[in-house]
Amino acid sequence: MNTSIHLRATLLIIFASFSGMVTAAAVYPIDQASILASSKFDIKIEFNAVINPEQVSVDLNGAPINKIISAKPEFISTENGKGSSILFRDVQLSKSGKYQIVARTPQERLQVNWDVYATGPRRVKNVILFIGDGMTIANRTTARVLSKGIQEGKYQGRLAFDDMPSTAMIGTSGSDSLITDSANSMSAYTTGHKTAVNAMGVYVSRANDNFSHPKVETITELIKRNTKMAVGIVSDAELEDATPGAMVSHTRRRADKQYIADQLKASGAEVILGGGSAYFYPQSDKGSKRKDEKNLVEGFKSEGYQLAFTKQELLAASQSKSTKKLFGVFHPDNMDGSLDRLYLKKNTVEQYPNQPDLTEMTQSAIDVLSRNPNGFFLMVEAALIDKFNHPLDWERAAFDTIMLSNAVQIAKDFAKTHPDTLIIVTPDHTHSGSISGVVHDDRPGPLREKVGIYAEAGYPNYPKADIQGYPNKIDVSKRIAFFYGNYPDHYETMHPKLDGTFVPAVKGDSGKYVANPKYVQLQEDAIHVGGNLPSHQESGVHTADDAVLNAMGPGSEKFKGFMDNTEVFKVMVESLGLGSK
Repeated sequence: MNTSIHLRATLLIIFASFSGMVTAAAVYPIDQASILASSKFDIKIEFNAVINPEQVSVDLNGAPINKIISAKPEFISTENGKGSSILFRDVQLSKSGKYQIVARTPQERLQVNWDVYATGPRRVKNVILFIGDGMTIANRTTARVLSKGIQEGKYQGRLAFDDMPSTAMIGTSGSDSLITDSANSMSAYTTGHKTAVNAMGVYVSRANDNFSHPKVETITELIKRNTKMAVGIVSDAELEDATPGAMVSHTRRRADKQYIADQLKASGAEVILGGGSAYFYPQSDKGSKRKDEKNLVEGFKSEGYQLAFTKQELLAASQSKSTKKLFGVFHPDNMDGSLDRLYLKKNTVEQYPNQPDLTEMTQSAIDVLSRNPNGFFLMVEAALIDKFNHPLDWERAAFDTIMLSNAVQIAKDFAKTHPDTLIIVTPDHTHSGSISGVVHDDRPGPLREKVGIYAEAGYPNYPKADIQGYPNKIDVSKRIAFFYGNYPDHYETMHPKLDGTFVPAVKGDSGKYVANPKYVQLQEDAIHVGGNLPSHQESGVHTADDAVLNAMGPGSEKFKGFMDNTEVFKVMVESLGLGSK
């Protein structure tokens, strides 16, 4: 090796170290990645030093990589002052087995190992994936208490996913942190690859541009590239939010909502229903959040999609047998939850009174997608469970868990006549939260003394639920005592928030978040609770607790014990035969 080259490289590494430039060298996909045979993905190799391409050798299973893959390498001489990189776009490995990639320069040697797996033939016609965003065990329990009732220790019914035959505990951590967010946790379900907080459809490298990170193919792209199946995306959040976004997008930052809207349009998904209309209209339209004049709604219309903007229009469009493609947006932001839409009429319900329920969106999606003789993949997100867990509003989260159960029942009814359907119900991640007792208003003393525990808890006295599973009153005299395990400063009222979603903390004069004084003004005996989260945090956060997955139908038997979230993708693609030769 040329001594002067070695010396220059060594001096560069030393200089970069002192100037804080060096980051750890890396290979993407990361070590231990599981990769679906014939799926598309990018390989990126990042070196600590600035090098010449002639100094680099990359071997795959002991042979030069260009002997195995056809993708041409892109050499990045200096990437953001952090060394050289090599990038291979749209790589495909068609043969299953163990792979080892070794990259060498005179100064460095990088190695990762991958497992490339095939799937065998297709086993199911349809897959319906329900995401109870942020749904934890306590959300399910409260939903069951409210919707089914409990007498002498026995529930008087079950949620639609309680009696599914397969159950697994899902680990949700990402590549960079024990605690995940919805972008990387959903991305694990849709790509089979781990990524970092706020990212979807990419491995997070040292690239500055959000869209230059190494990509991995999503299940939507796999289906559209390899089959004639239909795809549906349903959410009661903004359609540009992390969970629906991860079905179609490749970005380092989930906040790239205009880009995600564009990707939804480009995805070819036959059914797209939810909130977030502000990103589908041109900048010149009132309420638009776009930074250009693209009108995606008109684009959908010109491509033959039936359009729906109200519940009534949704039902009419989906019931027409001529409808094969359907686009519906029903709110400029996140849609309203079931407690407000059906009973309290708070938040933005008066402004948008004709929003459909998640059940109506689910039924409409199934009606349209099932007209495709080649089958379908449908993702339905009950997004607001998470949106209400964050601000510690457990009653609203419970009502939307009931709504999720109702939506799942619609899928189960469909599966009765279409048994070649795999149904999966799972959170993408969890929140803290537990039922600790029952609040009794008639107990003497200050508010905390009204919490009955153990034998003194007894049972709450919510009225019997209606046919949809909702009690028509939640401000009863004996209420569930539900407490979250992480929180900002706030006032605990132990009462439902009848005037709108709980806002536990507000920014104080110091810039830090403090307990919202509104609630002690409304209720004098509200308890001030000092937060256990950093003072810049205004609401509760996600947890690393295992998520509980339930499933039924062909292939569901593979869900058992503890599983990594990337294995959910693996079961789905195996069931659909997306990696078969």
